[in-house]
Amino acid sequence: MSSPRTILHADMDAFYAAVEQRDHPEYRGRPLIVGGIGKRGVVSTASYEARRFGVHSAQPGAIAQQLCPGGIFVQPRMSAYVEASRQIRAIFERFTPQIEPLSLDEAFLDVTGSRLLFGDGREIARTIRERVFEETELTISIGVASSKYVAKVASDLEKPNALVVVEPGTERAFLRPLSVSRLWGAGKRMQELLDGHGIRTIGDVQDIGRATLEALIGAHAGQHFWSLAHGEDVRDVVADRDAKSISHETTFEDDLDDPEAARAVLLSLAEGVGRRLRAHGLVATTVRLKLRYPPFETLTRQQRLDVPSDDDRVLHRVGVQLLDAVDRGSGIRLIGIGASGLRPASGVARQGSLFREGPDPRKAGAALRAMDAINERFGSDSITHAGTKLTRSEDGAERSRRRPH
Repeated sequence: MSSPRTILHADMDAFYAAVEQRDHPEYRGRPLIVGGIGKRGVVSTASYEARRFGVHSAQPGAIAQQLCPGGIFVQPRMSAYVEASRQIRAIFERFTPQIEPLSLDEAFLDVTGSRLLFGDGREIARTIRERVFEETELTISIGVASSKYVAKVASDLEKPNALVVVEPGTERAFLRPLSVSRLWGAGKRMQELLDGHGIRTIGDVQDIGRATLEALIGAHAGQHFWSLAHGEDVRDVVADRDAKSISHETTFEDDLDDPEAARAVLLSLAEGVGRRLRAHGLVATTVRLKLRYPPFETLTRQQRLDVPSDDDRVLHRVGVQLLDAVDRGSGIRLIGIGASGLRPASGVARQGSLFREGPDPRKAGAALRAMDAINERFGSDSITHAGTKLTRSEDGAERSRRRPH
């Protein structure tokens, strides 16, 4: 019988805000809000000082200003966060090649094959945390477990700057006292539905039969939550090089009803996907939109591109078209955009067309790569798309498959 896996979920603490406080000493110890600027601004990240006032990711900036009138609002500096993320990724790679990035500030690591070299999961996580702080002056929280779900719950439990280890065989006991809000996909409406049946903790879910739970909340949701409550999650960590698609998602603490805010969040996610495509020398042939509504309805739409692309503006434009075509009867709990049908960019002709609107794809591709290089070198938003500065101040948290951090 094989030994249990060792999975790490590594999550930077209030990442964007932490980078700003690191680079601007005058912000330290003060409530700092990244994003949320402008009439339709959406908070990207709030420092822990701001969170004490009730400010959180994906919150309309106007509400954040009411809750925290003394807060400092700053525009996101995406390339500064990309550079910090690149440094952190390099630290991860010293311990394992099995890294599944979820966004700039969050990743799963499978260190099962690294234990003989670097020690058990606790020791590896401890060393990673030390290296990250020494080399970036940023803190990171890490959960260690035998599955992705339990590791993710563990990393969030004692934030910030935490290390939580769940030993194999103790998963059910670890999860038992936690609120059902810790179950992936259990938004406020699902929590209210469960509460109506007297189900308030994960232990309550463990104690109820699966068939009974499915009868109460539906077969799909019931099976999903029952499995998670028992710590059952067999999904593998999928490294970038093995991925068949690249996607970014974000889950909102409060359901998002504003279409303009949804488009702004989608732009932030598309930028992240585009950067990863270009970093790996890939282009996509298909764009995929993912939406989740409470209590547990997931909708996906996809569209094939006329010309394979790594341009985040193309990804965003198609994503918005798919979004606008959806009949949204309720607020959005999760939104994501993905790129699939990946192929090497070197094998794709970037051919312009006299009849196609927009810039010549060859020139656009060269410009994007030049922008990536300039921003990487100088560590700030030295050069951006026209009109992107304002939009970036209205983006949502660039966080895949996650709750707001």
